[in-house]
Amino acid sequence: MSVYTESSIVIQAPLARIFQDTSNLLLWPKVLPHYRWIRVLEVGDDGLVVRMGARRGWLPIRWTARFQVDPKTPELHFEHLKAFTRGMKVRWTYTPTGDGVLVRITHELDRSSAVGRWFAQHVLADRCIRPIAARTLSHFKKHFEQTAGSVKAEVEAGT
Repeated sequence: MSVYTESSIVIQAPLARIFQDTSNLLLWPKVLPHYRWIRVLEVGDDGLVVRMGARRGWLPIRWTARFQVDPKTPELHFEHLKAFTRGMKVRWTYTPTGDGVLVRITHELDRSSAVGRWFAQHVLADRCIRPIAARTLSHFKKHFEQTAGSVKAEVEAGT
């Protein structure tokens, strides 16, 4: 049995730029105020192992994950490797629409016991995962759309 969450937002910017910047984990703490740091622990043929630190309100949280980029689909994949979220699979997908690019983050975590599912749903998903994913998407939207707006203004002004 698994716990599943999904967060999404439409961003008005080119798909290639959105994918490039969201794939660059070292950019995240510069663009996302709730991300405290990201450290690369290991580089391998199957991606990176990273330690990530963020805040949920005043509460500092951190996790370790394997990170993989699939430019063909395009998708980003994380698999949490330790602690309460061990085994959680996170997938970022990018779908062009008439209004922009739909960026979707899904989290899936298998827990066999009723207590484990309750904890994963009501503590991890509802109180940490969903709020952080929503904040991540809204800050990326702001980053891309403000940057696109300033570039467009510079082009129109001839600078």
